Amino acid sequence: MGTMKLLSSKFESLDYDIVENSLYFKEQKQVGSKTSMIRRIQTARWFVMLLIGVITACIAAFIDVMIDKLAGAKYALVSKYIDHDLESTSILIPFLLWLAVDVGFVSIAAILVTFVEPVAAGSGIPQIKCYLNGVKIPHVVRIKTLFTKVIGVIFGMSGGLAIGKEGPMIHSGAVVAAGISQGRSTSFKFDCKLFQYFRSDHEKRDFVSGGAAAGVSAAFGAPVGGVLFSLEEGASFWNQSLTWRIFFASMVSTFTLNVLLSYYHNDPWSLSSPGLVNFGQFEGKDYYGYEIPIFIAMAVIGGLLGALFNTVNYRLSVFRIKYLYKRWMHLVEAMLVASVTATLAFLAIYNIQDCRSLPQEEVKYPLQMFCADGEYSATASLFFSTPEASIKNLFHDPPDAYSVKTLLVFFIVYFLLSCWTYGLNIPSGLFIPCILTGAAWGRLCGILINTVLPDAQLSDPGKYALIGAAAHLGGVLRMTISLTVILIEATGNITYGLPLMLVLVFAKWIGDIFNEGLYDIHIQLQSVPILPWEPPQLTANIHAREVMNQPVVTLNTIENVGRIIDVLSCKDSKHNGFPVVDPHDQNGSTFGTFRGLILRDQLLIILKHKAYSTFPLSDASDHKLRTKDFQNSYPRFPDISTLNITHLERQASVDLRPFMNQAPYSVSEDASLPRIFRLFRAIGLRHLVVVNDCNEVVGIVTRKDLARFRVSGHGVGLEQLFIST
Repeated sequence: MGTMKLLSSKFESLDYDIVENSLYFKEQKQVGSKTSMIRRIQTARWFVMLLIGVITACIAAFIDVMIDKLAGAKYALVSKYIDHDLESTSILIPFLLWLAVDVGFVSIAAILVTFVEPVAAGSGIPQIKCYLNGVKIPHVVRIKTLFTKVIGVIFGMSGGLAIGKEGPMIHSGAVVAAGISQGRSTSFKFDCKLFQYFRSDHEKRDFVSGGAAAGVSAAFGAPVGGVLFSLEEGASFWNQSLTWRIFFASMVSTFTLNVLLSYYHNDPWSLSSPGLVNFGQFEGKDYYGYEIPIFIAMAVIGGLLGALFNTVNYRLSVFRIKYLYKRWMHLVEAMLVASVTATLAFLAIYNIQDCRSLPQEEVKYPLQMFCADGEYSATASLFFSTPEASIKNLFHDPPDAYSVKTLLVFFIVYFLLSCWTYGLNIPSGLFIPCILTGAAWGRLCGILINTVLPDAQLSDPGKYALIGAAAHLGGVLRMTISLTVILIEATGNITYGLPLMLVLVFAKWIGDIFNEGLYDIHIQLQSVPILPWEPPQLTANIHAREVMNQPVVTLNTIENVGRIIDVLSCKDSKHNGFPVVDPHDQNGSTFGTFRGLILRDQLLIILKHKAYSTFPLSDASDHKLRTKDFQNSYPRFPDISTLNITHLERQASVDLRPFMNQAPYSVSEDASLPRIFRLFRAIGLRHLVVVNDCNEVVGIVTRKDLARFRVSGHGVGLEQLFIST
């Protein structure tokens, strides 16, 4: 696609509106008459959230342990050749060894994504955001996607790429939630007959919100931040009871991960590792009120750098879409990035002689290189370690731990590498690269400010590293509330709440002048018809009659089976919702008196179970369908081509009234676009029927009809996007 002026017709919508038909009311009457059944459903919701938290934490622990083992083995092997055999061995040997290991690891990740499940590429946050917004992204919550995501991020990070594991953790949590809540796996053809009540888009969405929050909680040890992240970036629909359940899943995820990692670190039940990313404690590191203007100035820098990052990454992504469209090209590019990453890191370590005395605290993977005995290369402590360890070093190492040259080179190299890496065909998070890049230039700012104002009482460079990390994150992602809370929880110090909030807000404001957040850019590049929080400005004078689709394919209340099959089999019409009307004149300007709405999936189940009359054109169909028949087929309903309908059965009739939604949402043809937009956004509609004053169908509005209206530029003018065929 490669353009932000297009919407893809391949994306279908999810239907978060409840189908209130006769079967639904009958089931609700049975449930309402049994208090124990209501309690059982509520208990099941909490139990599913418990399972989501526990399983997400187990996956996070597995990822963390495997990366620690693989990366540790790689660093131990390379450092052995560099430190012990540097004088007697060619310097090319450790370099080539490092290069081979990194390329090998990254190749495994790229092969999995490219040939097994392409939707596992990237962080997964844009896809989950689209899913929660109401867009069906193919394969986004499949078990195969989870496998590819987990194994891919392990080898991608072990291969030294400028990526993080927090985005994949959020996606993994969402996949876990989608699978557990259904009580079965359609991929493995396994059904344990549990949680059948939750087999609908409406229920599944709520659990996926909890899974995403549990993923954030596991990544950062931030349960409150996880809840707010799901609210700010993901969930379109929220209520108080759902908030409690999501918070419960987040707390369970953090606690379980804490316990598992405490055993791995041989310190059972110490509970000192609440998340995969540990910033360390910022106790005793205070800031001064007069430093707030400096922090705001850093926020401006973060906003500018974030806008530059997003622009460069957008250009790279467009280039990939236009020219790197073959599978082998994706694999070669990933291997090329791995090679460049290892080469630049090795060259920086080799050429920058930034030697420091070994501190009392143990340095993980110290390299001596050309330093004297008892010293280590400070440059290597940044390049030759996992991103999490480098972040901790930048936050907490002494003020003189790094030279200006080391920090400047690291910032430039990592900025460019992280910008190039995000968008590769590998699972990759964006939080950690942004935090690490921001921490580097933030610490650099702290050193320069302390040099320029030697007599001023200022914070140490580690504190400026934290502010720089927040500024860079805000400039790239444009998130405010959740990021503030996540960073506060990750640092373990509420004192930084005010400066972090100010920095994130100012960075967002500055970045928004130039472009949108990176997640939103990638959503638009994929041409997904996502609906923002508010309707586009300047659309109040646009009415339903100007955006609706015509002509409308309608079905009669008692319809011929043959016509239903013809409608569903028509290749020119892939409609998923059909207004049900009274019999009418087909040549009129309207399409019949509106009686209800029936979905394609419902029609397929009706035909599959042959819930139509025995005698042709009889309206006395004796259907035996129950709500469970529809739930058991969710979400992979049969294809019309697989149904065996005889010629005689095509002459039969089916009464659609017991199955159709008897009171669907509809609007007058005079309704404004903002009013229609709010209905779609708040309720999660898939179809909205437009009627005239006589309640006759005149058109139908879908998500794509609304998503194609967008404010152009920076709020000046309105543009209409094209819909691809």
